[in-house]
Amino acid sequence: MLEQIDKDYVLHTYARNYVNFKKGVNATLFDDQDKDYIDFTSGIAVVSVGHGNKRVADKIYEQVSNITHISNLYAIEPQAMLAKKLAELSGYDIRTFFSNSGAEANEGAIKIARKYGETKFKNKKYKVLTLENSFHGRTITTVKATGQESMHASHFSPYPDGFSYKNAIKDLYSSIDDETVAVMIELVQGEGGVQPFDKQEVQELAKFLKEKEILLIIDEVQTGVYRTGEFLASNLYEIEPDIITLAKGLGGGVPIGAVLTKHKDIFSPGDHGSTFGGNYLVTTAALEVLNILEEHKDAGTLDETMIYFNDKLNEIYKNNSELFTQNVGLGLIKGLRVKDADTLAAIIKSAFECGVLVLKAGKNTLRLLPPLTISKEEMNEGFKRLQNALDKIK
Repeated sequence: MLEQIDKDYVLHTYARNYVNFKKGVNATLFDDQDKDYIDFTSGIAVVSVGHGNKRVADKIYEQVSNITHISNLYAIEPQAMLAKKLAELSGYDIRTFFSNSGAEANEGAIKIARKYGETKFKNKKYKVLTLENSFHGRTITTVKATGQESMHASHFSPYPDGFSYKNAIKDLYSSIDDETVAVMIELVQGEGGVQPFDKQEVQELAKFLKEKEILLIIDEVQTGVYRTGEFLASNLYEIEPDIITLAKGLGGGVPIGAVLTKHKDIFSPGDHGSTFGGNYLVTTAALEVLNILEEHKDAGTLDETMIYFNDKLNEIYKNNSELFTQNVGLGLIKGLRVKDADTLAAIIKSAFECGVLVLKAGKNTLRLLPPLTISKEEMNEGFKRLQNALDKIK
């Protein structure tokens, strides 16, 4: 019945797998037939503290029982406290604007860059350089900022101008001209195949852009909030971007995005806004998510989890060399390169049938994004099921 209702009334923008999940406990999901699944996706890096997290649920219940939303015409205490927390955890001197998604956060980053280019220089600068295989969102502007030609379908054109793409970081330098205002990159390309960039190469780019007064925007929608082991991948790479965008894991499941910027006075009242962005509900939830993950990190549990997960994943990689060509990624944004696209599709299907959820990235990468709180028992069971799935297609 669910499948038919969905097909009748929901726009067909997803190739769905028709399972009806009813309950989740940390990294384990249960469907309406009480079949359990180990979740190595966390809702595409969203459910950072696991499904059904009681601490987050209690905070949400407490907040909704009082105030859910009042709009940004008034000060919102948990929003202010969350902005302060983000500054403290990042270690950067920043202010934050809150939105509802990663795409909206990237839109905000582009608007900051465009205003900077208008007000900072005698002649307006507006061009933004990104990388091929990047992914920055689904709005008209962020899809144009995405360096994948397959995303630039003609039936959504015309797209905003001012965006161009290069294959590699080393190729960006030659594309910078007098109208370039910013370079926007992911430190690990998630949708583009779980591809981390070289740390020294990124640091050299950051230094060069700073000298040229060109903004460095780091899209951390997927890598932020401890996904790579540090609060930000930018911290791990030891750089200090001008603008950072967050979403996904920040809310632990509630929709929230954030634009963090060193240019603290760039916007004036009326320049940007969001009806729902940063309301009581989402910022209360996000504060508790950050409290949980900060404790997890400080106790050493997060690092232990990452080491254990990567050891288990490496076993899968080594024991199935006929299927996989490379083990890639950082922290708990991981991938296995698969020999071809058909095999990847077969793996994902077989894994689902065996009760473990995994993802696709790029053309040929099996992507794994488990909750950061996943237990050893769940990891053991998940990788056991993944191996069973691989055995079935060999």
